[in-house]
Amino acid sequence: MSSHQHLYFMGVCGTAMGSVAAAFRDAGWRVTGSDSSVYDPMKSFLEGRGISILDGYKAENLPDDVDLFVIGNAQSRGNPEVEEVLRRKLHYVSLPELLREQVLRGKRNFVVSGTHGKTTTSSLLAWILESAGLSPDFVIGGIPENLGQGARFAGSEIVVLEGDEYDSAFFDKRSKFVHYLPELVIVNNLEFDHADIFENLDAVKRTFGHLARLVPENGLVLLNGDDANALEVFSKQGHSPMKRVGLGPDCEARLTDLDYRPDGTAFTLEGERYETGMNGEYNVRNAAMAITAARFAGVAPEAIRAAVAAFRSVKRRQEVKGTTARGIVVVDDFGHHPTAIREAIAGMRRRFEGARLWAVFEPRSNTTRRRVFQETLAEALGQADGVCLAAVARAGLLAEDERLDTDLLMKTLRDRGLPAFYESDADAIVSRLEAEARDGDVIVVFSNGGFDGIHGKLLEKL
Repeated sequence: MSSHQHLYFMGVCGTAMGSVAAAFRDAGWRVTGSDSSVYDPMKSFLEGRGISILDGYKAENLPDDVDLFVIGNAQSRGNPEVEEVLRRKLHYVSLPELLREQVLRGKRNFVVSGTHGKTTTSSLLAWILESAGLSPDFVIGGIPENLGQGARFAGSEIVVLEGDEYDSAFFDKRSKFVHYLPELVIVNNLEFDHADIFENLDAVKRTFGHLARLVPENGLVLLNGDDANALEVFSKQGHSPMKRVGLGPDCEARLTDLDYRPDGTAFTLEGERYETGMNGEYNVRNAAMAITAARFAGVAPEAIRAAVAAFRSVKRRQEVKGTTARGIVVVDDFGHHPTAIREAIAGMRRRFEGARLWAVFEPRSNTTRRRVFQETLAEALGQADGVCLAAVARAGLLAEDERLDTDLLMKTLRDRGLPAFYESDADAIVSRLEAEARDGDVIVVFSNGGFDGIHGKLLEKL
């Protein structure tokens, strides 16, 4: 298929879907789409690109002149638009299929995988390559501050991709990353997640094993050398070179001399000193992966050093939304896995040293809505000085014995001596914090959705 044809994205406001839709629009394609949940930053981003968004899914939405329907993995049978596409036998693909056939064939594809840190690592890698003059194409599940968009297709030889292990579509339950024709694979870490599609950790390991088999002999696997699960899976593949990156003595690319500061972190990697404005050990690991991948692409250490120092992170990753007249800082973070929450809080501790820190959490992902992380969520949220918990999203779709027990979570936190409050919605949380927060506190909001505009409400009320 050539450009200048009509693509229709079903679920266009998803982070990856929206970014890819905008990139195809910029490349000359006609792009329209629909979604049932439209919120910023994606709403403003798409409208700024001239992409028309239909609100809600309806069979009559589907234009007659569409050449290809791109169906997001959040869509399922029963969706009126899905049913109409199937009934009329229209041409449809998943997002990963679209990328493989229209963007990735014949390219040097650098795939960033792992349970945590994919967006930050792929954003930093793309920025390093951009700064070095390589002008990479990229697909990232967020909006990097330095690049201003989450995807770009300009015909580059190198493509940086955030390699998600989640399924591709309702008609293709394989992980997205198996479609991405990798030359280089980064494996940040490997934990259990996505309880709605993976039965257990072994199932997650199995899908990463599929990715391991796809790296060619002239490629490279960059592996977290301190992660036992990742080592177990990828040490078995043996068909492509592998380099361990991390803090341990067995890592070929070893991080040393870490210096954590409120304004960022300095570290040494393979004899070179780097500084980043990001905080926390996980972000240092993310940076180490991006740096090592950039070296594989041929970028000199001097150019990497300048790019890492200038990197401004990603929207919704420890993003300060504002500070009130009382000096209360409101931070937005996409974290929705206990490990990500714990590490984000640790980073905020270093960044806002001495401040009292509130964690506001919306159990919205398909895993955190479930009881599978009952204990580890309490441990992660317990690293804050106070907690506000929202109602479990779409709770009625889960059996009571499967659903996260919010009463037990609150009791566990209170038994540890933390002020912990369960509130039904964003407005109730704002009212609670209006009474509880002190001047100079830091409020970190953890959600992978819009959370009813809670950030703006907090800034207004506090």
